[in-house]
Amino acid sequence: FYVWAKLPPKFSALTSLEFATLLVQEAGVVAAPGSGFGDYGEGYIRFALVEPESRLSEAVRRIGRVLQMPD
Repeated sequence: FYVWAKLPPKFSALTSLEFATLLVQEAGVVAAPGSGFGDYGEGYIRFALVEPESRLSEAVRRIGRVLQMPD
């Protein structure tokens, strides 16, 4: 139902909230910052897999574009 993912090394200078905000702004994908779940959640982001498979696939493509952004 949920996927917890560690922030990619390329984005390790960002907080989980900053990375979640980046995903919304650049990819139109909403995820929960790990910091919202306590101190041990920092450095992670949580995705809820509650959408149809086609929408999840599109979200993965969009996130992939963010991960490919130049430094």
